[in-house]
Amino acid sequence: MAEFNGSSSANALLLKLHQILTSCSKSISGGDFSQSQTSESELVNFLDSVSDAALSEPENEDAKANAFKILSEIYQFLCSPSLDHEIIDALSFELPKSASKFAGISPQCLEVADNVIRQFIQTSSPRDMLSVICEALDSPNKTIKAAAYISPLISGLSYVFLSIQRRLFEQIKVAVPVVVKVVKVISLETDSQDTELETLFDRVVVNAHAIQTVCSNMENGEKEKLRALLGLYVLQILALISVSSNHLSFALQLASFLPYCGTSCLGLVTGSSIDTLSGFVIGGKLHCYVNLKMLSVPLTCLDFCFIDAVILAQKYDEFDRAAKLDLSAVKTELQNNQTKRWQAIGMLKHIFSSFDLPWEFKSDAVDFLLYITSGDISNELDDEHNDCSRYMTSIFSALQAVTMIIIYTSDVALRKNTFEALKRVLGDIPDSQRYDILKALIKNSDSSSMVAILLDLVRGEMHRERTLRMSICKDEALDVDNKSIQKTLFWCTSILELVESVLRPVSGGPPILPDNSDAVLSALNLYRYVLMTESAGETNYTGVRSKNNLKKAHNEWLLPLRVLVSSMEAANKNDHGQLAVDTVCALNPVELVLYRCLELVEENLKHPV
Repeated sequence: MAEFNGSSSANALLLKLHQILTSCSKSISGGDFSQSQTSESELVNFLDSVSDAALSEPENEDAKANAFKILSEIYQFLCSPSLDHEIIDALSFELPKSASKFAGISPQCLEVADNVIRQFIQTSSPRDMLSVICEALDSPNKTIKAAAYISPLISGLSYVFLSIQRRLFEQIKVAVPVVVKVVKVISLETDSQDTELETLFDRVVVNAHAIQTVCSNMENGEKEKLRALLGLYVLQILALISVSSNHLSFALQLASFLPYCGTSCLGLVTGSSIDTLSGFVIGGKLHCYVNLKMLSVPLTCLDFCFIDAVILAQKYDEFDRAAKLDLSAVKTELQNNQTKRWQAIGMLKHIFSSFDLPWEFKSDAVDFLLYITSGDISNELDDEHNDCSRYMTSIFSALQAVTMIIIYTSDVALRKNTFEALKRVLGDIPDSQRYDILKALIKNSDSSSMVAILLDLVRGEMHRERTLRMSICKDEALDVDNKSIQKTLFWCTSILELVESVLRPVSGGPPILPDNSDAVLSALNLYRYVLMTESAGETNYTGVRSKNNLKKAHNEWLLPLRVLVSSMEAANKNDHGQLAVDTVCALNPVELVLYRCLELVEENLKHPV
């Protein structure tokens, strides 16, 4: 590998470069394959040494000047009218990557790097250059400034798109996933205020303009497909830009493409536009994820991009206007259309569960969720006509992601709003399926505090159902044939399974304390509420008052828990350390409710049902 010494004169470097270029030209023209490979490798190593020296010492003006002179000399060499086309073709495989490495040295080097790549595109086959550039993008050098490195390559793709004459859609479809992939990696790893990242986003927008220009010159069938591909490209780049609020100007530029691509706000928020755009790109309506893999674009990524654009529109009025989404009207539509609202909730899970998006953006998504679930939406619920079953999986995933925000956010206001959103979404689910959702959330949560919150919500639903049943009984003069009176969706035997899952975990034995004290306390309160209510009403919907269940609760849940709590209190009785104090404080409320539960069970065992 050629070595570069910072103290070497520019003339010495230029002389060395001319020697290598002369050797390359002779070996390539002479057909000496082995020698040409050696010469080309020597040229690449030399250029890398010059760019590395300048990048490793950003304050070294001599190194920057030398790098600019060397890259400019390469450009002049490629522009020579006497240069054989064979030499250009041979150098086109590696020189674009070497030239791109200079882009992070200075704005002047970036401009020359652009010119070098453009020269290759003008003098070589555009289709061949598409492959070269995509290969360079797909394997960026981690030792250099990545954002600066790929900027000339992204810009080069724009010229390639405009230069290709045949099979335009197929060629661009190959490049789009490569661009999205590399921009995602770099945008997440680079400081959002980095000027080189701004340059990259600017080139990405230019890329979109190039695709639109190509699209406008195509026939109807191919035009629709390329326009849909442009829509997918824009939405994915928007999702990456939205990670930072510092690049709104680029988001606004990209938003202006959405009307051209035929997207609608309602289609974005419900996800139906995925079928529309992807159907054009791939052909036929999507029925499985495999089709999207052909495009190298994961379905979850597309879902995220679609709803992401809607949240940007909510946050910035200028984005809404640029994209012509009319978000206000769509919000009203979602408030009034339960099925569309369920679809939107399912889409929001991609924002709530994202590890890359900032909390501020998730907060905006929560506000959106609060808006579309505001008003008296419970009046719309009709178990017989509103079938939620096909949306249960996506709604469950969304609620799981919502609980993670409640658990991990440090923002009190966001936690409060997210909890309110959780209750509203649960209230938007038909009674017949709400219990199943809550039970699944409880059994799939690893957080004791979250389990406690969910169990309290179950208790609240049981109270609501009981109150409604009593009200109907009163209004209907105890008409026992009324179906509403017989509703016991939450007052069912599986309630005891929920209590048992906390008080006697699958692992066997009592729960781990004090780690799970929140969940244990909530489970005990739920059990106490059920037993007291059933006893007072002389009912047994849950089976809690049967002799077998009372004995099971007494012997398998409550007594082992009492032994555990008593032993832990005894162990910490004379220990005044902070850990011991915290343990006792956590166990005291558990002990109080535990003893009350034991009393209730023993009373009911005297007269079991």
